[in-house]
Amino acid sequence: MTAPAHAHASDRKLTQAEISDLRQQVLKVMESDIYPNETFFEKHSIRRSAEGVAKIREIQAKTKSLGLWAGHLPKEAGGMGIGFMPFVYMNEILGRSPIAPIAFGAQAPDSGNAEILHQFGSKELQDRFLKPLVNGDIYSCYSMTEPEVSGADPTNLQTKGVRDGDEWVINGHKWFTSQGEGAAFAIVMCATELDQPPHRRFSQIVVPCDTPGFNFVRPVPVMGETHGSHAEVIYDNVRVPITNVLGEPGGGFRIAQRRLGPGRIHHCMRWLGQMQRAFEIMVNYALVREVYGSTLAEKQTVQNWIADSYVEIQAARLLTLDAARKIDTGDEARVEVSAIKFFGAKVLHDVIDRAIQVHGARGVSGDTPLEGMYRNARAARIYDGPDESHRMVVSRRILQSFKAGNGWDFGVVYA
Repeated sequence: MTAPAHAHASDRKLTQAEISDLRQQVLKVMESDIYPNETFFEKHSIRRSAEGVAKIREIQAKTKSLGLWAGHLPKEAGGMGIGFMPFVYMNEILGRSPIAPIAFGAQAPDSGNAEILHQFGSKELQDRFLKPLVNGDIYSCYSMTEPEVSGADPTNLQTKGVRDGDEWVINGHKWFTSQGEGAAFAIVMCATELDQPPHRRFSQIVVPCDTPGFNFVRPVPVMGETHGSHAEVIYDNVRVPITNVLGEPGGGFRIAQRRLGPGRIHHCMRWLGQMQRAFEIMVNYALVREVYGSTLAEKQTVQNWIADSYVEIQAARLLTLDAARKIDTGDEARVEVSAIKFFGAKVLHDVIDRAIQVHGARGVSGDTPLEGMYRNARAARIYDGPDESHRMVVSRRILQSFKAGNGWDFGVVYA
């Protein structure tokens, strides 16, 4: 077992009371600044309209002044320094609105990019890219997925980086480069060590997006996408210094694992926020909407939906917290993370779907957040690895354990 990837000297262990207080502070900002502005941001892009940029910067200034900025990072990197688990609990609340992570300086892919720049970037890269990124002056993109190969098996990625003197020359075709439109820099996964085994061939390299040969093709239209872009990009003889590599050449998969494990925890916690918000909307509406002489809350089918949703949300939450605790001890928690990825995605969809059904025609209109939440929920079964890949990880590792004569220990002990 290794030390936690996110443990830093500046992190202070928060008490349960302090975490509860932190969550209350975040909830207050959600009520005062996030929910009331959701319809505004549907009309004004956070990234591409003057009105949207001005409004989000106003809210960001408030969260900074309250000390609620960049909860995922240690203090030496410009963050709150609260540690992994307190941010997990904070992120559960941020997930209730697509605006919140941006308003609190914790949105993907910037959050993951900042973490790996802090852990693996040179001082030069940190000074040039990390500081303005964490401050919110610029934003970044993560360039891994390619249209020609399956994202479920990244060892087949075709983009290559070749050494030429003191430069990398990068050529390849990427898409779903998260937040690629208008980003200041990309972190690019490309094959650089072609004579090595598959998981030692790839490196992650920082590429400024104004570098000649970085060709933005288009924002890929994505169902439910409102506050970002998934860009198609062609790298055509892009030249950057050899020193732009993160960590060491060939360490791309190790860095990706350090990024994606905690990242999936944060995705699942944000999904919990969405589930809980949809659940609250459903229950509150069921209590006041009358049909055939009584409220929906008095109908057995609706009562069953409420009960099922409660149990599934609680199961997803406890599974997610269990995986997070393992990650926080330095365990990769591969089975636990994969389990919450596919189980959480299903619960997210099902709870929102029930909430829409309770609302009838209103549920598919734009008068509630539910229709947008539903469109976003469908993508959860694909990004960060399709459900099928994560089921395969869970079953294979359990089967390997049984073949080795170890069985599987379900006995989780909490100190």
